[in-house]
Amino acid sequence: MLQEFKKFIAQGNVLDLAVGVLVGAAFGKVVTAFMDDIINPVVGLAVGGVDLSALKVVLKAADPATQTAEVAIRYGSFINVGIQFLITMWVIFLIVKAANKAKLSNSLAPKE
Repeated sequence: MLQEFKKFIAQGNVLDLAVGVLVGAAFGKVVTAFMDDIINPVVGLAVGGVDLSALKVVLKAADPATQTAEVAIRYGSFINVGIQFLITMWVIFLIVKAANKAKLSNSLAPKE
């Protein structure tokens, strides 16, 4: 069984998947930093100095006397994650499109 596992791990698809997951995780951090440090301040400035991630609807205010936490719908954070998702998907689309174009042009090149 150990030999089968080694053979499975050594296959190209598994290694490609592992590299893809690691690159995706690193890219996710880049997109998060891009949103937090570039997009959010610009959007906040455009909408009158509001921090987009702080937007919420408070359902029940916090009560310090009973030490109960605030209950709120944080739709600003949801909007941030949605924008991050769209940016990530757009970049992945561009990468796949470029890879497909490179593969197509490579297959059309004359072979020696």
